[in-house]
Order: sequence, then structure tokens, then C-alpha cells
Amino acid sequence: MSAERPYPWERSYPPGVRWDAPIETSTLTALLDRAVGSYGDRPAIEFNEHRIGFRELGETVERAAAGLIRRGVRPDRSVALYLPNTPYHPIGFFAALRAGGRVVHLSPLDPVRALRRKLEDSEARVLISTNYPGLLPSAQQLLADGAIDQLIVGEDEAWGPGPIPRLPFPADPGVLTFARLMDGPLPAAWPAVSPEAVAVLQYTGGTTGLPRAAMLTHANLTAALSIYDIWAAGTGQEPTGQAPDPTERVIGVLPFFHIYALTTIMLRCLKTGVEILLRPRFDVEATLSDIERKRATRFPGVPTMWIALAAYPGIERRDLSSLRSIGSGGAPMPVEVAARLEQLTGHRLGGGWGMTETSPAGTVLLPGQANELGLIGVPLPGIVMDIAALDDPHRVLPPGEKGEIRIKGPNVTKGYWKRPEETASAYADGFFLTGDIGYMDPDGIFYLVDRKKDMIISGGFNVYPSMIEQAIYEHPHVEEAIVIGIPDQYRGQAAKAFLKLRAGAPELALDDLRAFLADKLGRHELPAALEIRAALPRTPVGKLSKRELIDEEQARAGVSPAEMKLGQT
Repeated sequence: MSAERPYPWERSYPPGVRWDAPIETSTLTALLDRAVGSYGDRPAIEFNEHRIGFRELGETVERAAAGLIRRGVRPDRSVALYLPNTPYHPIGFFAALRAGGRVVHLSPLDPVRALRRKLEDSEARVLISTNYPGLLPSAQQLLADGAIDQLIVGEDEAWGPGPIPRLPFPADPGVLTFARLMDGPLPAAWPAVSPEAVAVLQYTGGTTGLPRAAMLTHANLTAALSIYDIWAAGTGQEPTGQAPDPTERVIGVLPFFHIYALTTIMLRCLKTGVEILLRPRFDVEATLSDIERKRATRFPGVPTMWIALAAYPGIERRDLSSLRSIGSGGAPMPVEVAARLEQLTGHRLGGGWGMTETSPAGTVLLPGQANELGLIGVPLPGIVMDIAALDDPHRVLPPGEKGEIRIKGPNVTKGYWKRPEETASAYADGFFLTGDIGYMDPDGIFYLVDRKKDMIISGGFNVYPSMIEQAIYEHPHVEEAIVIGIPDQYRGQAAKAFLKLRAGAPELALDDLRAFLADKLGRHELPAALEIRAALPRTPVGKLSKRELIDEEQARAGVSPAEMKLGQT
């Protein structure tokens, strides 16, 4: 793409938004300091009916940071967080940064083997967890195995009774309570933190092999926040220069260990003084209670959450009037579901595109822009994107042609932790190669077709599973769908659909599904196999996951991963 401006998408921008608006970068510790100074005793977090104010949060972070320093955490050291959504996450997150360290996010659903691998790779020797039954035994195993030197466990009952049981605190000298961690004086001065220092090692790419950690700096993450602020202020969604609205409440059920929730919920709410209704797990009734009883004004979710809400019996009779905006991220949203949610709430489902490596700012739908198949919107301010040929990442394609999406901006990762070769291969001409296939129209509006790694080559044709999934979602009996490629002796690869049907729906045969899709897809795109399941696999974030299904089909076919990808038998 030419470096000359204006970029095509600037012609599509709302009048109040400038692509070249100044983007502020700083450190996340400075962000917290400003929030504490600005919002004082306003509630920052509500958890199990217990409210934590900004001042209390800031003081707790400082005491925890002092404890980490006393236990050897210093600049350029990693602290791992093995936590669900509890107050110990934001406290542990900012305490590690205040001590000068960097945060390593571990998934609560990872097996011990995967946790051990990430701890070794990240060089984290301190682990912060809590006394939930699903976490504490694994954390203790890591300590017993020597994978960590220090285990710090938060006593979750300190925040009041909740829906998840807690285990008794272990009588182990290697395990430290959060209360003991915070028992001590503050240092005379805090370690200096640079905006260019790595703040978070965020693991990604687990579906394609061993996870690798994107290095996200303080500048990357604060730039992403500034980019979101510029768009929100320019479109009138969140006026700037005013005191926070005390009625604003955001449902924080998306896991904070994931980049989408970390940035768009935890960090943005703390920056703007908005109360977070922090929830450790998603439950439809609990979410509806937060909307009806606690008058939540915003709910950012992922498609599986919205699908569950849209299909919930009696949802039409529930009071959703407190919601002022709804959003979805993490995965493509079925168009049919988005239309249903707009009908239910009176709000268009906001969305866009981004990834771990972009912190995750990327694109956004234009105000009033209707959801349509593959639409991801325009690049946000300060971000440049284009489309490169699949066979040559340096050859930029003209509008309308499909290729790999490339991106650059102040929010984009500096690379992968301890993987210089992967880092080098992830960039071309200063752009990060996203691995997503898409195209840009003449007005600079981007469309996503599929992931490069998910593309099926069937009889020489490129087949995109997401396009098949979107067509399947139009079937009135389908609640969830995943499409993958399986080996086919004639065509090399063919599409197989895994479906979860709506409650009470009749059985659906392959021939019936193909007949339904006949006027929506090409013959080469029609599924060659179908499997109905009571439930489909999910990632720790709640997104539908293909990895388990691919592994099952690989084992069933008796082929290697490479052969599975190529469709060879």
C-alpha cells in the first residue's frame, strides 16, 4: 500500500474521528496512579457483592508489590498469574508491574504439563493463584515439582461468599497467603519502569503447536487504550473531559487472562473510572441478573455467550433495558445471531477484529454499519493495514483481492519471546503478518474470510470454513457449528461439519444439511461429512475450538498432523 495519505478508510471515517490523532503511550503503573488519583473512593470492582474502591485497589497493589520485591521480584523478572476472574487478578497484575516485573498469564484450564512448559519458557519462578478447587492442587503440584520457587495463594473468601467453593489453605511452608505477602513496609522508591519494557508475556498460537508468547510492552497496551479512546470520543460513544457516569457498570465475565478482556474491560474500565462487575464464570441467569438487578450498562462477550443468551428460553420477556451497548470479540459472530440480539436489545452488536499480537486493537465497525458476512470494519486510528499475496508477503494486492491481512501500529507486539526466527518470519516490510485471510474494498473497509491455517484446499479450490459455518448458522435448528478439513482421497480435502442443535430440534442428516446449503454455497464448499454432538469443544476463553476435533479426526484417519493439513492419506 502506498505511504501517501489519506488512506482509503479515512474516507469512511465518521466526521469526529481523525486517523492521525495523537496516540498517548505511558506505563500501566502510571495509568493506575492516575485512576487512583482521579477516582478515589469510587467503586472500581464489585465481586460477590463486595465493592473495592480505586483508592483501596491502589493501596492493596502497593502492599502486594512491596511483598513481591521482598521475595526477589525485580525488573526483568516474570511473575505468573494462574487466576480466574477474582480481585487477585488486577491486584497481582499491577503488583508485578509495580515491582518492575512482567506478567505471564496462565490459563486456569491448562493441564499441569502445559503450565510447566509455559513457566519454564517464561522463566517465571513466582506463581500467584487462589484457593479454588480447580487451581490450587495444580499450583501445589508445580511447587512440588520445582517448576516454581514461590507460590502465593489468595484467600478468595476474603471477598465474601461466592458461587465457587474454596479449599482450606494448605499447610505448606512454600505457600504464602496474600495477607502475609502484604505484611511489610513499602520501599523508599519503586523501580523505574519504561514504556518500552515488556509488561505482559501473552501466550498464543496453541492451536498450531507449542504456544509462543507475544511480548506486549507498556507502550503497546497503553497505545491500544488510547486508540480505543480516540474512536469512542470521536463517535460520541464515550465523551471525554467529563466525570465518569456513576451509573456505568460493565459485566466482566470474560477472563482477564485473555487479551480481549484484559484490554477492553479491565484496563479500559480502570482508566475511565467505570465499575466492573467481576464474575469468575459465565452463567446465563447470573448475567441476566447483572443486567436486570444491577443495571449493567455494557456487556462485552464472545459469540458463544451471545449464542447462549439468544437461545435462552424466555429471553424475550427479560428486562434488558439497562444495556447501552453490547459487543462481541474473539471470534466471528454469526450474522443471524447478531440480528437476533439487535432485535432483543435494541442495540447493534458492536465488533471488529484484533488479535493477541495487536493488544488487541485492529479494526472496528462503523457507527450504524449493519453486520454482514465477514465484515470487520475499518482500521482504528494510528493503525495501517493492507492485503498481501498468500505466496509473497511483500506483494500488496489491490482492493477486492483476497490475501493475508498485514498490520502495523504502536499497539503491535515487538515480537515473540525468545523466538527470534519466528519473530523475523512474522513481519514483512514493517507489517505484522496476521495469518488471517481477507480483502479490502475500495473504501478501505476490511472483510475477513478465514484463518490461513484453517483454509481447506478441495480439488484445487480454496474453501473457507468460516464461510460454511456462517451459512450453516442460517439453519433454524442449529445452535453452534464448527467446520474443519478432513482427508479426502478424491479432492485432497473436504469439509466436515460438527453441529450442536437447538434444544428440542429434530435430527439433521447430512443430505438434509447439504440441501439446505445448496443455494448458499458452491458445490465444492458443501460439507462431505456431518457429526451432531451434545456439546462442542471450547477454548479457556469460551470460544469454539477446532483443535480437539482436528486431533480426533487425525487419530481416526491414522495420519500425521502435516498429512491432515494437506489432506493426504
